[in-house]
Amino acid sequence: MKRIQRAAGAVVGSAVGDALGGPFEFGPRGAFTARFPTPGAGGEMCGGGGWDPGEATDDTQMAVLVAESLLERGGLDLPDIFARFQRWAASEPKDIGLQTEDVLTNGMPWDLAAAIHFQTNQRAAGNGSLMRASTSAVHFAAAGQEATMDAARRIAALTHGDRAAWEGTAIFHELIRVTLEDTYPLTALPDILALVHPDHRGRYATVLAPDWHPDQATEFNGAVWPCLGSAVWALRTTTSFEDAVRAAIDLGGDTDTVAAVTGGLAGAHYGLNAIPARWMQPLHVPLPGCDGRVLHLAELLDLAQRLAEGPSVRQAR
Repeated sequence: MKRIQRAAGAVVGSAVGDALGGPFEFGPRGAFTARFPTPGAGGEMCGGGGWDPGEATDDTQMAVLVAESLLERGGLDLPDIFARFQRWAASEPKDIGLQTEDVLTNGMPWDLAAAIHFQTNQRAAGNGSLMRASTSAVHFAAAGQEATMDAARRIAALTHGDRAAWEGTAIFHELIRVTLEDTYPLTALPDILALVHPDHRGRYATVLAPDWHPDQATEFNGAVWPCLGSAVWALRTTTSFEDAVRAAIDLGGDTDTVAAVTGGLAGAHYGLNAIPARWMQPLHVPLPGCDGRVLHLAELLDLAQRLAEGPSVRQAR
């Protein structure tokens, strides 16, 4: 499979999972299958819960903001990403994580806001940095293992002061990188875990183990560990993009983000052509704070194409 098919699959797949999962957020387990019992029958981009059919949530909105900063600034410009996040947060998006909102509106500078929030609250291991990582994962994949994991941690740290969130985002980045290299991502997990900070390696080894099931989670799946673990579980226990995303949403809870992370992994693995057209066509990404812009499928595909070209040699050093 061509690399661009996997890269586009990661970006679009994450957005598709997000838009499918949004209407089911905080709902019970099995709600998606209860409403759509027959795979392939259609109608799943139903909207609801304040979302229009095919409308992506804050997960994809923030991923696009990261992507456009990387492309327009010619590389990783952390103050610029933070400023884009701030403009977005100030424009009353339909949904924004409580932790992310506090960091972006507490008046602190970009390099202190998340750290101060963590010092004050002692809780910052939400999945809000993981949910937006599909675009940066595609962009930095070409720069290699060290560069992509470093970029993941640095972007995550803009809003999440707990290193647990950095490490989960770095694992996701590396899973996408190896997948774009035509490696089945789950076979790479032992090697990836060896690169995780020792303070967090054990907890990730638990949720990423072959015999782990989301029922074993010790936190709500809005936390970074069970969110990533659930996405990997959904990929491991299914055989198609559609089935992986269905499984993720059926877990209930933070369905948009678990499905967005699952969709990124499954989209990279199965490729763009494996994502049902009926799920891609209605997809759209409003961008609060960006003069009313709304991205549709064509714009997302163009974004993925440019991201897949990766950083220059100079930027990757």
